[in-house]
Amino acid sequence: RDKIFIAAMGTPLAVLGLFFGGLLLSLAGSTSVSRFCSILVSREILFAVRLSVFTATISTLAAMLIALPAAYALSRLQFRGKTVVDTLIDLPIVLSPIALGAALLVFSTTPPGRFIEGNVLGFVFEVPGLVLAQFTVVVALATKLLKSTFDMVDTRYVAVGRVMGCTAFQAFRKVTLPLARPGVLAALILTWARAIGEYGASVTLAGATSMKTSTLPIEINLSFATANVERAVAVILVLAMIAGAALLALRLVGGRSVA
Repeated sequence: RDKIFIAAMGTPLAVLGLFFGGLLLSLAGSTSVSRFCSILVSREILFAVRLSVFTATISTLAAMLIALPAAYALSRLQFRGKTVVDTLIDLPIVLSPIALGAALLVFSTTPPGRFIEGNVLGFVFEVPGLVLAQFTVVVALATKLLKSTFDMVDTRYVAVGRVMGCTAFQAFRKVTLPLARPGVLAALILTWARAIGEYGASVTLAGATSMKTSTLPIEINLSFATANVERAVAVILVLAMIAGAALLALRLVGGRSVA
């Protein structure tokens, strides 16, 4: 009976591993190493890599700056309307990124949006629009990940810090944050990986202009639009390698937290 149970649990895992491994192998087998390297050093791909890393880093830092206190408030504070606020923050996680990008585009046509576009910073079909779109998509994810992290921090340690004379901020800085550090680092890595792969909201708000707003996901779309399948495959492999590196960093962070 134990063998049957183990087989029943392990078979779907093996199927998933073979499925995703087969997808990667099919991509790798559709182009040669020399052709992949030549595409990788092209102006368009290098620009897309730099732009993706830059915008994902900026949007992730902005998201973490907002998500950290917001997640702590959701985890520790009790206030009227908390369920409504929590639900609103969950919306970007389940809503289509294209819908989020369309909402940002519609907002730009309102009086406040037109004022921001004309007097503060232009977002529509511009690089700042990429950052705004990525931020909108990932800030909710960062908040939920950090909230789960803070939920797992034992409040008794915080109470001991308060008894010893710490203010609320000192207890947060000296007790809560050190205990939550592995979770915060994991949230940072996952948020950055999600931002670098964001497509729907970015292309809706910032457009798909080569050598201007072409991040790696947008470059895939541009490559298929011009029937350049080899370049699209190369960009997908680059994204897969970046995602793999981020997941490896996540595993290392997780391993240190367990140790």
